[in-house]
Amino acid sequence: MIRLHGLGKAYKVHGRMRPVFTGIDAVFRPGEAVGILGRNGAGKTTLLRLIAGVEHPTSGWIERSMSVSWPLGFAGAMHYSISGADNARFIARIYGKPLAETVDFVDEFAELGEYYRMPAKTYSAGMLMRLGFALSMAVDFDCYLVDEVVAAGDARFADRCRAALEERRGRSTILFVSHVPHLLRQFCTSGAVLQDGRLTRYDDLDQAIEAYGAH
Repeated sequence: MIRLHGLGKAYKVHGRMRPVFTGIDAVFRPGEAVGILGRNGAGKTTLLRLIAGVEHPTSGWIERSMSVSWPLGFAGAMHYSISGADNARFIARIYGKPLAETVDFVDEFAELGEYYRMPAKTYSAGMLMRLGFALSMAVDFDCYLVDEVVAAGDARFADRCRAALEERRGRSTILFVSHVPHLLRQFCTSGAVLQDGRLTRYDDLDQAIEAYGAH
């Protein structure tokens, strides 16, 4: 379970603290597939980064009783000075996965070719996205955080991302943030809307999409 207690986040802009959201209370339970809708700039990505522990909240706290992935597509999940293969080894050691099996899985999934054994700092943005997604799929998390990454890249890789998430959905919680309803319908059954610094949960995804469209 993931529980948000009075969660708030603000950034300093031109010398003043500018809130992204405040006082968010929410619970995400095992097995849920929740689509979180919000306009650009609403704080969707920030919310995922807080849930993942990549950033710390300004106020409130997060209670986690399940393993949580980094946000899929988050470049900070890797080390740029080492190769993609070495990044896979690093992740395998952290999470206790078999080294050779993990390296081979990431190699096959990311399809980076000879770049797989070159420093990640030489990768294009699309290659970094491929590597980051493949690294996350190499670990069996209880909860996957998805930030529209399945819509990125070429169609073939996007299909591979969708298939991998579909397979994980049967045994993991998925929190998927987007402003595109049709993407959420592929994976999610319930929803939430992040609007004006508040998160409103809905038991039915279509209710969330309808509420989102009303804004």
